[in-house]
This record gives sequence, structure tokens and C-alpha cells, in this order.
Amino acid sequence: MLNFIKINTMKTFKTLIVAIIAFFAFREANAQRDKSQSTLCIKTENIKVLGTCSMDKRRIENAAYSIEGVKSAEWNEYTQILTLKYNVFKKEAADNLQKKIASVGNDTEKYKADDAVYQKLPDCCHYRNI
Repeated sequence: MLNFIKINTMKTFKTLIVAIIAFFAFREANAQRDKSQSTLCIKTENIKVLGTCSMDKRRIENAAYSIEGVKSAEWNEYTQILTLKYNVFKKEAADNLQKKIASVGNDTEKYKADDAVYQKLPDCCHYRNI
């Protein structure tokens, strides 16, 4: 009888070990899949946006994040390039973004800011007469 209990305990222990290993293997595989899917539908685009200072950076990036579908936006003051990542299913996001940036006073590749809006920007943000 004692031998039977010992054999059953060993089988239970082995089953438990296999279950734990399978759980962690499945969990790791799931984590890898989630990472690849999170970038699967993301498009990256570089857009020229004129500006001169950190106030422009804040204004440009805030305008970008107000557009539906934008996942990240990083404007470089020195290269004047906005690196935009957005959902590919929001095809109009890049164009809407450029319109929005122009509406807050900065010129983009496609759209020029309205002169009245541009003139209201702080002096440090004026780039047309430099």
C-alpha cells in the first residue's frame, strides 16, 4: 500500500512540474506575440515641420497627439523633422496632422500656416525672417 501511495505521489509531482513548465512556456510565447502585434499596424512617417525652439516642439507634438490614430510624435528642433507613428487604419492621420500643425502656426511639407496665426506666436518661434 505504501508503495502505491509513493508511485501516485511521484506521478502527481511529475504532472505538476509539466503543468508549471507548460504554463511559463505559453506565457512567454504570448508575451512575444503581443509585442509583435503592437507594432504590426503602425506606420512611421517623417514630416518636415518648420520651427525654431522648444515652444515649437511642445506645440507641434501636442497638435500631433490631438489627432486620432497617432501613437507617437517626436519633433527634432535641429533637423525640423517630425517622426510620426500612427495606426495604418487611420489613413488620414498624417494629412490631418499636417493641417492641425499649420492651424497652430507652423508650416509643414503640405500646408502653410495662416499669417495671422503665425504672427501671434512668441517671437522666439518666428522662423520666416531668419
